[in-house]
Amino acid sequence: MNRLVLLFLVLALGACTASTPRDINNICSIFREKDDWYDEAAEAQEEWGSSIPTMMAIIYQESKFQADAKPPRKKILGIIPWFRPSNSYGYSQAKTGTWEDYERSAGRFGADRDDFADSVDFVGWYNYQSKKRSGISLQNTYGLYLAYHEGHGGYNRATYRQKQWLIGVARKVEARAGTYRAQLVACEEELENSGGLFGWF
Repeated sequence: MNRLVLLFLVLALGACTASTPRDINNICSIFREKDDWYDEAAEAQEEWGSSIPTMMAIIYQESKFQADAKPPRKKILGIIPWFRPSNSYGYSQAKTGTWEDYERSAGRFGADRDDFADSVDFVGWYNYQSKKRSGISLQNTYGLYLAYHEGHGGYNRATYRQKQWLIGVARKVEARAGTYRAQLVACEEELENSGGLFGWF
């Protein structure tokens, strides 16, 4: 009996972790499969002014849309697993301290890093802070990602200039946001009309 209860709990916990979208390279496919995500991303866009393609491109880069993503463990002698380099977690790979700042600043107490709605709102909030604290346009995906990675202090000190690999990653995020933007043009009207009761008429 105890084994059955344990098995049930393991299965229930596994079901709580959202599955990764099948085609993460196509924003229309993502939103069609995850039918709440478009509305949640649109709410974050309305709240913070950061575009859906930019926020989704950042989440792609950070976690590939894996709800429970964590940084890979470092290895001793190349084989022995060691500590993780940071406490980043979830879709947005937000660090614990930064997430707590978000909860206080945005009034989102109880938000979860492995919840897509909370994570996309976090990315929108962070990009808005980048606009306020670093003067980055919300249309500048390249700059927004650099600030997302380096923090606002690091971005303002231009620490990214010493990291050619990071500049390359930021360019990839910028390009993906452009791809997502072009794809979204083809399906956004459909996504807007498919939500809730009114999508039935």
